[in-house]
Amino acid sequence: MNKLIAHHHFFRENIVALIGVCLCLYFSYHALLGHRSVLKLHSLEMQIETMSQKNTDLERTKESLQKKVVMMRPGGVNKDLLEEQVRLVLGYRQADELVLLGN
Repeated sequence: MNKLIAHHHFFRENIVALIGVCLCLYFSYHALLGHRSVLKLHSLEMQIETMSQKNTDLERTKESLQKKVVMMRPGGVNKDLLEEQVRLVLGYRQADELVLLGN
């Protein structure tokens, strides 16, 4: 019975400290591994960086295609670009040309 009273007395004296430790553990866990944790933030920042790079690459591709579209419009057709597209898409070539196929 004395042991039970001793445990009860110990618990009563240290209740604030135990609650503090439990709260620290709870918030530490969620700060490191939770849904809005530091690790999740780092992961999202890496995704933002990757998507930003992909966006930059797509913008460059879009600008390049827009330039080609402008050069292919009726009335202002660039003859070099037209010849390049005919060769590339249709496979036409001059009679005296030699075609080398690569990898």
